[in-house]
Amino acid sequence: MVGTTVEWYDFFLYGMAAGLVFDKLYFPTADPLIGTLLAFATFAVGFVARPIGGLVFGHIGDKIGRKTTLVTTMFIMGIATFLIGVIPSYEAIGVAAPILLIIMRIAQGVAVGGEWGGAVLMAVEYAPQGKRGFYGSFPQIGLAIGLVLGTGVFALLGGLLTDDAFLAWGWRIAFMLSAVLVGVGLFIRLKVMETPAFRKLASVEAKATIPALELMKNPKNRRHIFLGMGSRWAEGVAFNLWAVFVIAYGTGTLKLEKNTILLAVMAAAITMVVAIPIMGKVSDHIDRRKMYTAGVLILGAITYPALLLMGTGNTLVVVGTIVIVLGIIYPIIYAPEAALFSELFPTRVRYSGISVVYQVSGIFASGMTPLLLAFLLREANGGLGLIVAYILAITVVSAVCTMAIRRKDMFIDVAEDIEVLPHQREGSVA
Repeated sequence: MVGTTVEWYDFFLYGMAAGLVFDKLYFPTADPLIGTLLAFATFAVGFVARPIGGLVFGHIGDKIGRKTTLVTTMFIMGIATFLIGVIPSYEAIGVAAPILLIIMRIAQGVAVGGEWGGAVLMAVEYAPQGKRGFYGSFPQIGLAIGLVLGTGVFALLGGLLTDDAFLAWGWRIAFMLSAVLVGVGLFIRLKVMETPAFRKLASVEAKATIPALELMKNPKNRRHIFLGMGSRWAEGVAFNLWAVFVIAYGTGTLKLEKNTILLAVMAAAITMVVAIPIMGKVSDHIDRRKMYTAGVLILGAITYPALLLMGTGNTLVVVGTIVIVLGIIYPIIYAPEAALFSELFPTRVRYSGISVVYQVSGIFASGMTPLLLAFLLREANGGLGLIVAYILAITVVSAVCTMAIRRKDMFIDVAEDIEVLPHQREGSVA
């Protein structure tokens, strides 16, 4: 949980800065919306890089172990985030500024791409039988705490500094603070032992030779990859609508105060810290697939009325709307996600499997969402029709994919799915 907190803090800082700072410092144009679109495009680049990290570190995690990947990804993320805080503006060094920004964003994407799968498996593969949803929800809490820290630091700096000072140098402090968090996270991760499931896999010499290849050769694994990506689509869109795009939408289109939106997102994230483990525990007592599907349908149904409430401009209404949607309803799908996706794959290819599902789908489910929503808003001249239609279409796809996952095909006991190869059985003749 501590490790994922640091990773998500770093990653979310970029999303918030893309909506508030980067358009002005690194992509200055005559049309402010074009600058915002360009800034969100670099936000999307990080998600494009995440599958690369997922494949690379998924391979390492399935071959060498979960712990090694977690230490490496945190180190990469910390360096990249700190360096973002010291990149000069476009005005100072010209086109080199956005190029350097993109390179650091790619490094962030690669790190997060390998991070999520390892953190989830550290929790789920240690979980007692019947408690995987609850245990798996703790790495998910890291997302909420990282969001609290990110928005909190930005809100604090925005409140203490003038707009000019914040734009000139204040925002950089938030990125440089990452170095402190990474030091704490690395200290903790170096103390963690490898998971029991992976140790058992290694003891019977049943590790996959080329995990990605084995993953794609098995028909059931292939089916779960595509269904998992479809299921995750709604989750990624929902989060990036209500935690990332809403910041630019609220301050740009609705002309709300920057700190009002940041504090609303922070309040929602604090609520998530409580709601996620509760929802994770609930998922241990009911069918995770049905719970996830119900959450997807609820989020889809409330999108339009929630955006209308945002449009009132009333501070209490805006804060309340974001807290309810992001803080309470979103955890219905985010909390059980770790355990649900872990149960789709056997131990020998599980790291690669869940990383592919989460990170490849992240390109269109998460990375493209703020950019696409900004484009749809522009095409509709500030109207909500196109955005709502897009959300509803995704809701249907994700709900259908989730319910298409067959329980009999899932690895319900993630610690007892290791098949010993014939030549490895005791007493066999080579």
